[in-house]
Amino acid sequence: MTTYAVRYTYDERADVRDVVRPEHRDYLSGLADQGHLLGSGPWADGEPGALLVFAFPDRAALDEALAADPFAREGLISAVDVREWTLVLGPWAA
Repeated sequence: MTTYAVRYTYDERADVRDVVRPEHRDYLSGLADQGHLLGSGPWADGEPGALLVFAFPDRAALDEALAADPFAREGLISAVDVREWTLVLGPWAA
């Protein structure tokens, strides 16, 4: 498995995000249950967005999962930055 750090930047439609958020979180919970999502959460300050850490066999599988996110489907993500991450230490490295 390859580990990826993904940074979402959200658009300014907080009202739409609020409506779609339960479906978005259910979707991410399913990825966590499958062992693909290691952690995620919104930024506490600054521009609206989130950090998500995934484990997938390849970039194509990650891209497919990101495209299926309800936030992506609704156009709520204005930018996505994906970086392959070499995990060295910590509980996720085990």
